[in-house]
Amino acid sequence: MDMQLARFNMMEQQIRPWDVLDQNVLDAIEDTPRELFVPPEFHNLAYADIRIPIGHDQVMLEPKIDARLIQELRITKLDRILEIGTGTGYTTALLARLGLHVTSVDYFSDFLDQAAFRLKSIGLDNVQLVQGDASKGWKADDFSFDVIFISGYMPKLQKGYKNIMNRGGRLVYFSGEKPVMSAVLVERCDIDSWHSEALFESEVPALIHCEPEKRFIF
Repeated sequence: MDMQLARFNMMEQQIRPWDVLDQNVLDAIEDTPRELFVPPEFHNLAYADIRIPIGHDQVMLEPKIDARLIQELRITKLDRILEIGTGTGYTTALLARLGLHVTSVDYFSDFLDQAAFRLKSIGLDNVQLVQGDASKGWKADDFSFDVIFISGYMPKLQKGYKNIMNRGGRLVYFSGEKPVMSAVLVERCDIDSWHSEALFESEVPALIHCEPEKRFIF
C-alpha cells in the first residue's frame, strides 16, 4: 500500500474538509507517519476515517478529530503541554512537533512503553511519559501548562485541571452523556475566570475511572 498517497488522501478528503487549515498543524500531520503508531493488524487502515482499537477498550480517534482539536488549541512553540491519554503516542507526536514540551500521562504501562519506542524512532525527544491515574486531575510539581489535551470522556472537568492551566491556557476534553457527547474547549481568561465552548459532537471512550454511572430506566 502506498502510504504517502494514503496520507495525501487523508489530508485532502478528511482533514481539510473539517476546516483544519492551520499550516503548522497540517505540517505536523504531514511529517508524522501514522502507520508507525497503529497496531500492526491495522497498518493498511492507518489513514482511514475510522477509529482503531488499540487494546484496553481504548481507541485511536479518527485523524480529523485529532487534527481539529489540536487546531483549536492554537499551540505555539513556547507552550508546555499536558496530554491525558497517551495511547499509541500519535497525538503525542503531533503535540510535540508543535509545542515546547509535552508531558503525556497514561494508565497503562504497555501503552507508554510502545509510545516511547515510536517517538524515539522519529526523533522526538521533547516528551516525558508518565504512568498514572488522571481521572481526578493531575498534579504538576514544577510548572503549570499552557495547553491540556484530554483524549477521553469525563462526566465533568475536574477542578484540578483548571488549577494547573496558565492564564491564557487552553484545554480540550469530551463531555456530555451518550448518545450526545461533545468536544469542549476551555480557556482560562484570568485567575478565576474560564470560558467554555462546545466544538462538535463526538462519542468517545471514557478515561479510566471516569465511566458514567449506569442508570436504570423503568
